[in-house]
Amino acid sequence: MKKSLFTIALVSAVVAVSSVTGCRKAPTNTSSSGLATIVCDESFENIMDQEIDVFEYNTKGKANIIPYYVSEKACVDSLLDLKTKTIVITRELTEKETEYLKGLKKNVRSIPIAVDAIALIVNPANPIGQLSMSEIADILTGRTTKWNELEPSPLGDIQVVFDNEGSSTVQYMRDSLMKGDKFAENVFAQNSNREVFNQVKARKNALGIIGVSWISADMRTRDLPREERIKSLSQQDTTVADFDVDIKVLRVRRDDSLRAYQPYQGYIYDGSYPLYRTVYMISTGVNGSLSHGFYSFVTGTIGQKIIQRTGILPARVQPRMVNMY
Repeated sequence: MKKSLFTIALVSAVVAVSSVTGCRKAPTNTSSSGLATIVCDESFENIMDQEIDVFEYNTKGKANIIPYYVSEKACVDSLLDLKTKTIVITRELTEKETEYLKGLKKNVRSIPIAVDAIALIVNPANPIGQLSMSEIADILTGRTTKWNELEPSPLGDIQVVFDNEGSSTVQYMRDSLMKGDKFAENVFAQNSNREVFNQVKARKNALGIIGVSWISADMRTRDLPREERIKSLSQQDTTVADFDVDIKVLRVRRDDSLRAYQPYQGYIYDGSYPLYRTVYMISTGVNGSLSHGFYSFVTGTIGQKIIQRTGILPARVQPRMVNMY
């Protein structure tokens, strides 16, 4: 049902694009005007919402980008089915997928726009401070089910919460740590990353697995007026990137390392934090189209600075300071 609703909505948007273009004599779809869609991995919803907001503001309302936040598979399917010209996912297209689009006379552009980290979060009342990669695997597979199996704790059973069963976050953890094992019965899918955050905030025994952009303290700037947020992008950034105080972000260490790290940008940048993945923006939009204009914006200086403010590592901007305490 969810997939069907997404398909209907996307087709409606495509029809709307065609209608708007056809009803006006002057060209409406340029690099800074018109209507376009983007289909994005739902893990990056809050990032892409900010990118779209600033881009549309800069075009003085002449451009309208319609986003859809779905699973990674649905993103790729929508591009291959020509339902959208731009997607954001955590992998590059396969050679077969690329050749298929080229066979349809599509010019495929693919570029890394960020490096995302997978954060492990707990309630501030939880005494645990760090986990090793093998300890994480043991929790996910059910070999470890109680907090006091890791260190002294009164919290009882571990309740693991993800965003949803088909997400790229789930797939990443399965590929990186599970070694073919199934998730334990105490691993629960939520409806969204926001719900993962809320569950951990409310439940002392919860362990949340979530993209780091959802826990950055900078995400609070979303509540500021749009003009203030955009003005801040032109200012020199010397602040320390930090995390939301409503949750605790665990340090993670490799099994062969004595030191554990939190997912600050500097530690993502040098590879010290082990749970990270590259984010790609892929477009078949032609030069001069709105899809290509938005692609250029996200990969440009302002678009990359927006990504930097969310706590994940932009592909083309140096990492911010880390909070060393």
